[in-house]
Amino acid sequence: MHPLHDYVAQQLADKIKSRRVVVWYDERREFRAFVDELRGGARSGSAPVSIAVGGASAHLAEYAGSMFELRAVVEPHVSGDAPSAVVVYIPGVGRDRRASALMELEKAGTTWEPQLAQLAKNVLLQKYTLGVVDEMLPGGRKVSYEDLSRAAAGNSGAEPPSILKSIFHEASGNDGLLTAWLVSDARDAQIVEKEATRELTKLVKARLGLDLASDSPLSKLRAITLRYVLAGEFRLDLSYDAPASLDSVPKPTSKDEESAVRELARRLRTGHADAYAALADRVEEELGLKNAKLPPGALGAIDTFRFEERALLRYAGDLIANGMFESALALVAEREQSFWLDRDVSRKAQWEATQRIAELGNVAVQVKAAVSKTSGDPATWLDAYVSPGKDGAGWFRLDQAQRRLEAWVANLDEEPEERPLGVVRRAYEDACHAMAEGFTKALAKAGWTVSSALHQTRIWSEVVANKPKPVAYFLVDAMRYEMGVELAERLPKTSEVSVRAAVGALPSITPIGMAALQPGASASFSVVEQNGKLGARIDDSFLPDLASRKKFAAARVPKLVDVALDELLSLQPSKLAKKLDGAQVVVVRSQEIDHAGETGFTFQARQVMDTVIDNLARAIRKLAAAGIEHAVVSADHGHLFFANDRDESMRTDAPGGDTVELHRRCWIGRGGATPPGCVRVQASALGYASDLESVFPAALGVFKAGGDLAFHHGGPSLQEMVIPVLTVRTKARESARPSAGPIEATGLPEAVTNRIFSVTFTYGAKQMMLGATGIQVRPLLMAAGKQVGAVGMAVDAQFDRATGTVKLEPNKPVTIAFLLSDESVASLRVVVQDPTTDAELYRSPTDIPVRLGV
Repeated sequence: MHPLHDYVAQQLADKIKSRRVVVWYDERREFRAFVDELRGGARSGSAPVSIAVGGASAHLAEYAGSMFELRAVVEPHVSGDAPSAVVVYIPGVGRDRRASALMELEKAGTTWEPQLAQLAKNVLLQKYTLGVVDEMLPGGRKVSYEDLSRAAAGNSGAEPPSILKSIFHEASGNDGLLTAWLVSDARDAQIVEKEATRELTKLVKARLGLDLASDSPLSKLRAITLRYVLAGEFRLDLSYDAPASLDSVPKPTSKDEESAVRELARRLRTGHADAYAALADRVEEELGLKNAKLPPGALGAIDTFRFEERALLRYAGDLIANGMFESALALVAEREQSFWLDRDVSRKAQWEATQRIAELGNVAVQVKAAVSKTSGDPATWLDAYVSPGKDGAGWFRLDQAQRRLEAWVANLDEEPEERPLGVVRRAYEDACHAMAEGFTKALAKAGWTVSSALHQTRIWSEVVANKPKPVAYFLVDAMRYEMGVELAERLPKTSEVSVRAAVGALPSITPIGMAALQPGASASFSVVEQNGKLGARIDDSFLPDLASRKKFAAARVPKLVDVALDELLSLQPSKLAKKLDGAQVVVVRSQEIDHAGETGFTFQARQVMDTVIDNLARAIRKLAAAGIEHAVVSADHGHLFFANDRDESMRTDAPGGDTVELHRRCWIGRGGATPPGCVRVQASALGYASDLESVFPAALGVFKAGGDLAFHHGGPSLQEMVIPVLTVRTKARESARPSAGPIEATGLPEAVTNRIFSVTFTYGAKQMMLGATGIQVRPLLMAAGKQVGAVGMAVDAQFDRATGTVKLEPNKPVTIAFLLSDESVASLRVVVQDPTTDAELYRSPTDIPVRLGV
């Protein structure tokens, strides 16, 4: 036979095998020649004849003027329990869907109403391009089965087989062929040499509706087609009048042509991303779209051109600047998978910054509104700050959102737009101001006590002392409550973790807060002056500094080991075991947060503060591996941290008098004058056996105490006074073996020259078993045993910001943007861990040097 016969026969055979009885209506008598081929000749009688069709056997019965006669001759073949396969062919009659005499046969089996042109087109497209086939099957002119059979067989009288298909032999279908031609001129010479330009223009016309002059150079035809496709997609996605520069580009005139334009643009982006970027930039330039005056809200969901992404980012910034934070967040969510963002980590970082800006603004508005409705004693304010409320979280989430934003901005080479960033920073300060003012008033009214709250001086006696030994006691300088909550989230899910709030001792400075965490503080604690120094007194011991506190703790606690966080992280397991041998209490001290804040380098300080959270989690897990399963984590005080120093209008003259110590947020001494906007507190009101007095700004003001820091503590705000108390039990594991298959990394930098850089990871290999599921991993940057960076973003993958984990699917590459938080390191390794066991699933083979600014 021939290809057309075989194709139609296979379609019919599939229906026979599926339903046994096929009632075939051929109203235009297009398939009579095919039926004669099946039968082996013309019809000779009314009785059904046996046929073989596409590997199936059946009886063929044909209509000859009487439906009742046809039904009668078919009846014997279908009346049994197992009906025979029957094809009932009805030429020249349309199907009656309401009163057909063959209704029972149709319901028991199936009906078939094929169109010859469509079936032939499917066959011809295997040999010819769409333009040629459309010429062979023109609308309005009948083409016979015989003509189409010859064309499908390649016999004389038909078009020659497609030259384009032989040139683009690896392309899949007409769209694949057009895509390959548009992205490269590598085969233009062959097209010209083999005189296939006319076939190409016919294909473009048939698929896209675009008329091209076949005598024009191929480079010109390609440029015209690209403009038509990209401008067409852009215009179709635009909910506004297109720029006048697009008037010279014709439009698709049918739904099929519009669909073809969208599909071709999609193929260019997904299959030839590098080429598409260059081509789209060129078309954007040719059409003058970069400076087009378009309402950003009218741009569609597809970023055909690069300028759209930048215009929309500016629009998101405008929404934020106008207080429309939820609208900005919705816009960011819509653009998350933009082609341009997935290819440029620096641009994606700007969108991530915009999201964090909008999140902070949104939370600031919610918290300030809640603060304005809050009254009552200090315990009410404390509860609102730390406890889940009507909106699902306490006010501390405001500080969390601010830290996450400022940490991100600190890592950007290009700071986000000034106006939206300034708006939310001011909104944050306004909310903090209202919180500080309200809480301070409540404290003063309640006599500077917070009823029912855990006081800092009782943390040792009520929490640490009752833990099974050995126990680790983490003393983290300046860790505010929200950071403690995030630390709890970053610990393994297998750990037993609880977080509660405690109220710190005033003034909220390091010598006082660290002394309040010492053993014995619950029974005897005062803030006093001795020999011109300010310090705390527990029993008869005066504790003005770290040396005195270490000596005091060692005398009070048998078998105590004191170690700095940095040292703990750098020790090898064997040396750590030796250091901890016999220890009952291990005091781990961290000064990184306070030290970074006090240096005055705001950006670097925020980077380090984020890193400390991860390193504390790492230290807890490391101690658990060494056999110390129980840990308590707390802080001497919290802090306020703003992007910039306090405005001159917020700086207050110091009280004067007999000054013992002056800090930006507190004055301790005797006498002097209480400046406007400040409160004076007698030491006795704070429970101290002393004649000292403290003066604090009543809101967010600072004293003129020198320096230009944006980092403050010492006062009575919630951020400064409320500290976290974490109790943790992390069971030791005998071994931490990888629980996943291989992870491969590509795109590792030869050197880290930017604080944000990307690496692509792929989980699994081709030899992995089918059905493998995704895994959760924690990618890190490590140096000398310490974490110096973490994930900032993940492209096309689930990323849990709170835990720093990413989900990898089998054999699906995921691009991860890392944030380098510690710029002081000379080199680093890229590491991927199992977050449950800390087992390393991947480690970069060599150290990667850090050369920022190169």
